[in-house]
Amino acid sequence: MSAAKIPQLVDAHSHVHQTKFVYLAAAFAALGGLLFGYDTGVISGAELFFKNDFTLSTFALEVIVSGVLAGAAVGALVGGRLADLFGRRKLLIATAIIFGAGAIVCAVASSAETLILGRIVVGLGIGLSSGTVPVYISEVSPANARGWQVSLFQLAITVGILLAYVVDYAFAKIEGWRWMFGLAVIPAAIFALGMLYLPESPRWLAMRGRSEGARSVLMRIRDASTVDAEMRELEGTIRQTKEVGVISDLLMPSLRPALVIGIGLAIFQQVTGINTIIYYAPIILQTAGISSASGAILATAGIGVVNVLMTVVSMQLIDRIGRRPLLLTGIAGMVVTLGMLSLSFRVSVQPGMLAWAAVIGMMGYVASFAISLGPIFWLLISEIYPLKVRSSSEGLAATFNWGSNLLVTLTFLSLVRWAGASRTFLLYALFAVAAWIFSYRLVPETRGRTLEEIERFW
Repeated sequence: MSAAKIPQLVDAHSHVHQTKFVYLAAAFAALGGLLFGYDTGVISGAELFFKNDFTLSTFALEVIVSGVLAGAAVGALVGGRLADLFGRRKLLIATAIIFGAGAIVCAVASSAETLILGRIVVGLGIGLSSGTVPVYISEVSPANARGWQVSLFQLAITVGILLAYVVDYAFAKIEGWRWMFGLAVIPAAIFALGMLYLPESPRWLAMRGRSEGARSVLMRIRDASTVDAEMRELEGTIRQTKEVGVISDLLMPSLRPALVIGIGLAIFQQVTGINTIIYYAPIILQTAGISSASGAILATAGIGVVNVLMTVVSMQLIDRIGRRPLLLTGIAGMVVTLGMLSLSFRVSVQPGMLAWAAVIGMMGYVASFAISLGPIFWLLISEIYPLKVRSSSEGLAATFNWGSNLLVTLTFLSLVRWAGASRTFLLYALFAVAAWIFSYRLVPETRGRTLEEIERFW
């Protein structure tokens, strides 16, 4: 073998190692999304059984379901600032510990009040992960793969939701709601151990003045030939900003559009009704005519499979055709399928036919969400904000997301009782129309741009 070929083989081996390392880092970080999904999805099956152990009104059930959202709103609000102060990696390790502690409290709860407390602790972990995981992945990913790698977070959420449905079904016959909650300890432990071996974000290190540390991390996760150029671009951006920013920086005229887009998408992702399906699908399906708890949970698991598969489709397309086309197409599908759900509950049909119509409508709705508002919201808020306020800004958007989620979840069952399922889903369809108009007019395309290029765009 000629001497000239030896460096080529070394470079090729290095490239493969670095590529695997980025994938590994993104995958372990995305475990925060799996816990996010599991702890939001598990309640849908558990609620059918713990309400037999505790005397609960409709409102009390809504509070237990929504306790996780109150914690998530707080976690998202403070998580961004904590990630800027202490680093993305350390905060994610703490998040894993919080997830585990919350799961244990829920599993051993002897009263509704203790269960609410456990759900709030779990929600704190969800809020911290929702504001930090996408930022971490976006900051270790190369520009040409950032879209699908950040979307690993959303894929992990959908896998976590599906896993929760499977666990719910497995323990439904023994009404084992404590096991449903408690098994979240396992992925929490894997998440914590994985993050112990992963590096800090190079952009956070550079922002804190640790340029050599940033370069060292980049040498592990990039081709060596690109590191110098990326460091120059990164350091140039930091020199322009000079200091760690604050949320009020987003009120500057040049950055105000990014603020509006992040908060707007955060609200629309929730008020279009996705988590009424995630949290209450078995109850909706029982209302539609599926009488047994196991049957309703099994049908819900089918919806979860669709959620996972369509998220994979979104990941395949998001760096090829762009964010805007997927976002607009998916929201249009949500409008149509929410209209179908509204109509199916309005037209007088036999219970069996109504159940099938509800399942098909919910599957179509979830499929449309999974290629649009589901992954693209989390991706965009990890991309569109300047480095000096990225974590804090994403935390702010996530706070509005969880606040909107809390409002929808607290009102869904009461709204159905007051206005009926048909009018409730029609209301969500109208919100989806507003979401499409908002996205068409305001959301930019970010495909293929580096984070620094996007920052200069604003």
